[in-house]
Amino acid sequence: MSDGGHMPAAGIVRGTPAYRDFSIALLLAGFATFSLLYSVQPLLPLFTAEYGVTAEVASLAVSLATGPMAVALLAAGLLSDRLGRRGMMIGSLLAASVVTMISAVLPGWTTLLAMRVLTGVALAGIPAVAMAYIAEEVDPRSIGPAMGTYIAGTALGGMAGRLGVSVIADFTGWRVAMAADGAAALAAGLLFWRLAPLSRAFAPRRHDWRSFRDGLGRLRRDAALPWLYATAFLVMGVFVTIYNYAGFRLTAPPYDLRGAAVGAIFLLYILGSFSSTWFGGLADRLGRRRVIAAPVILLLGGALLTGATALPLFVAGIAIVTVGFFGAHSIASSWVGRRSGGDRAQAAAFYLCFYYLGSSILGSAGGFAWTHGGWHGVVLFCGGLTVLALLVAAKLATVRPLAINVPTPPPAPAG
Repeated sequence: MSDGGHMPAAGIVRGTPAYRDFSIALLLAGFATFSLLYSVQPLLPLFTAEYGVTAEVASLAVSLATGPMAVALLAAGLLSDRLGRRGMMIGSLLAASVVTMISAVLPGWTTLLAMRVLTGVALAGIPAVAMAYIAEEVDPRSIGPAMGTYIAGTALGGMAGRLGVSVIADFTGWRVAMAADGAAALAAGLLFWRLAPLSRAFAPRRHDWRSFRDGLGRLRRDAALPWLYATAFLVMGVFVTIYNYAGFRLTAPPYDLRGAAVGAIFLLYILGSFSSTWFGGLADRLGRRRVIAAPVILLLGGALLTGATALPLFVAGIAIVTVGFFGAHSIASSWVGRRSGGDRAQAAAFYLCFYYLGSSILGSAGGFAWTHGGWHGVVLFCGGLTVLALLVAAKLATVRPLAINVPTPPPAPAG
């Protein structure tokens, strides 16, 4: 088991063997987490066929992981302050991987949903802890690249997990695909255990209700933070709804695509990596208040374009949705870091909570739109959410900037 090698008091420095091992461990952790969380998304049409459930009920396989995760990560961050970062991340990865493999063999729809709840709760220990672990153990001059490696892992996991499961399920069935995803994540978790350095800078801390309440009060009184949480909730709801039910549309007439072809849609995630970087740089140059509405407008345009019947236009619409979502998320999450002051950890935890609640609540609500209105119902539902997000962006444009600027942290990971 790696102890990170010999590292200076300042932390692990980029270019050393310890940094290389840590970077690989972070990449694996991000990859496994978001693969386990979202790899069932392309399986939703298969769940409706096997269990005879509606699209909105099938979407619970996603929502009942992201929803409990959203709530659990608030507690996971506080718990890690007492128990340590590395151990919690290892336990989370291994537990979620094993639960996913068990999910693949247990019978019954209710049982599958119960296991997805356990998966979400187990995974909460990764996003709630990873950034603190990096900040504590890495030299300040090397934190940016290390954080970028973790975020790259989450993007790759979200894309490859969905695509890989789609292809495997197309030839062997969803149970084998889910088991393979769990096994791959388990291998990643064991490698993380081997490579991640023992904590050197961690100091246990205890929290009480008063400190939590006082921090929450400061966040609530901030002029921008509640609106940024609303932004995360709304844009994530649009994004997950589009991807949740795109598979239902593409496997039905007039397209009748196979699962592997539908899975290729998730390659559009690559656009998100460029979009988040570009919009982040644009916000740094022009100011977040001036830029926040731009990606939301793209999100609305993309959602409306998916209403077209022609397959190239439908795919183009999803591409624009992807660009707009990642751009809005990049701006909003980094803005949270700039506004939160000494409550940065708590502010980030609440941002992620609303972010995943948007995935859970609105992602499932979009299923009612699909069931009762078809894809045009989905477009109307997402269009309404995006208009609300534009109104929030207009409100954010009126917020006065803080008197003191702080360094902008990297954006929070996206699913």
